[in-house]
Amino acid sequence: MKKFLFVALRVVPAIILLQTLLFKFTGAEQSVELFRQLGAEPAGRYISGVLELIAGIFLLMPTKAIKGAYLAVVLMIGALGAHVMTLGFEGMNGQLAVMATIVLLTSVGVIYTHKK
Repeated sequence: MKKFLFVALRVVPAIILLQTLLFKFTGAEQSVELFRQLGAEPAGRYISGVLELIAGIFLLMPTKAIKGAYLAVVLMIGALGAHVMTLGFEGMNGQLAVMATIVLLTSVGVIYTHKK
C-alpha cells in the first residue's frame, strides 16, 4: 500500500505539470496572456515551462522524485503567489490555482512519504 501511495503521489503532480507544457511551449493565447499580466512574457513562460518539465520528469523517476517534488513545491508556491498578488481566481485562473494546489499538496506528500 505504501508503494502505491508513493507512486500515486508522484504521478498526479507529474501529469498535471507535463500536460500544461503544451500551452506554455506552443504559445497558447491563455498562457501568453497570463504571463503578460505578470510582466514575464515570453521569458517567464519558457523558463517556468522548462522547470516544470524537469520537475515532472524527476517526479516520474523513483531515484529523483524527491528533487522533483522540492522543485514542484517551489514552482507552485510561486504560481499560487502570482494568483494571490496579480492574477486572481476568476474563471480559468481559478482552475489553474486548483491544479497548482493539487501539485503543491501531492509534492509535499512525496517529500513527507520519502522522509518516512
